[in-house]
Amino acid sequence: MRYGISVGDMAVRLDLISKVHGVEQAEKYFDSIPDTMRTFQVYGALLNCYAHHKCLEKTEATFKLCGNRGLLRNAISYNVMLNLYSRLGKHDKLDVLMQEMKEKGIKHDAFTNNIRLNAYASSSDIDGMQKFLTTIENDVEVSLDWHAYVAAASAYLKARATSYSGIKKACFEIFLTLYTNLGRKDDVYRIWRLYGNLGKFCNSGYLCRISSLVKLDDLDGAERILAEWESGYSYYDPWIPDVMISAYCRKGFIKKAEAHTVSLIERGVIKEPDAFILNSLATGYQMDGSGWKPNLCTLATCLKFLEGEDNLEAAKELLQLLQVRGHLSNDLKNILDGNVDVSALDQTKGGSETLDGKVQGLMKVKLRLAADLYI
Repeated sequence: MRYGISVGDMAVRLDLISKVHGVEQAEKYFDSIPDTMRTFQVYGALLNCYAHHKCLEKTEATFKLCGNRGLLRNAISYNVMLNLYSRLGKHDKLDVLMQEMKEKGIKHDAFTNNIRLNAYASSSDIDGMQKFLTTIENDVEVSLDWHAYVAAASAYLKARATSYSGIKKACFEIFLTLYTNLGRKDDVYRIWRLYGNLGKFCNSGYLCRISSLVKLDDLDGAERILAEWESGYSYYDPWIPDVMISAYCRKGFIKKAEAHTVSLIERGVIKEPDAFILNSLATGYQMDGSGWKPNLCTLATCLKFLEGEDNLEAAKELLQLLQVRGHLSNDLKNILDGNVDVSALDQTKGGSETLDGKVQGLMKVKLRLAADLYI
């Protein structure tokens, strides 16, 4: 009995040829595979082959080809590239790739996170690692395994050439994270008290503690720690209030999130909300069932600008969109629907003007009245 060879079989064979006979023989076998059978599995095996042998240019070219063919649908191929860049010490490439994953909606898996954490460890980038660890811990769609914390611990140990107190602080932060994941709040507070014996807390310590208490649903405790940090930080770290605002939004305290954001602006700490805060607020509004509402001053400014630019089509499209979503007042609806006589207010020159010109003039008056309603 004869059995057909599947694309999965071809991918496995390609991988084995690569490991036993090398890249050249693997390429020859790949060339013998019909184009119609060069699926994600086959290209993935070729990509892994080049990466295994550290053929950077060929790996990058194959990765690009996979992208052009629409084969980059999950984290597997990205992990191959991330691992290669990490092995070659090209750490600047890692953040670029992970940003691309974010833009394409490709979720990290455990391998993605561990590769990035190990890269931080190898370069002794403690600050970068702590921020990344905190970010993924606060992502409800990401679950960390023990390998992630081993990678983090390795980074701290590798940094032993730095000050001893700095290493001890970093170790306490790891313990805070571990006890948090075990749900042991009393131990989190105990470690925090021991941490305090080392002297003044650094930003990473506050970030770790607030994240821990948020994860343990102790928002009151997190608020106290945040207030302590705000009363005497050496330099401002946006991640710390961002984590608190995100927690408010996820827990349904959208008013607190808004109030804290406004407080940051009024105190001159920030000029405007960053992307993280805006995303958190949007998530909170969605969970709360509150729809988006236009800023009235901004809307008035947009209408006046479009009137000045004679871009009436764009103005009409904007207003129609707002009307569909139910964001227009009754007064403005009456103006736009023609229930208010604005012909007497039209200041365009009469007499010889065409009908289209008259309509344009009336539309300008409507826009002017609409903008005035929001000032």
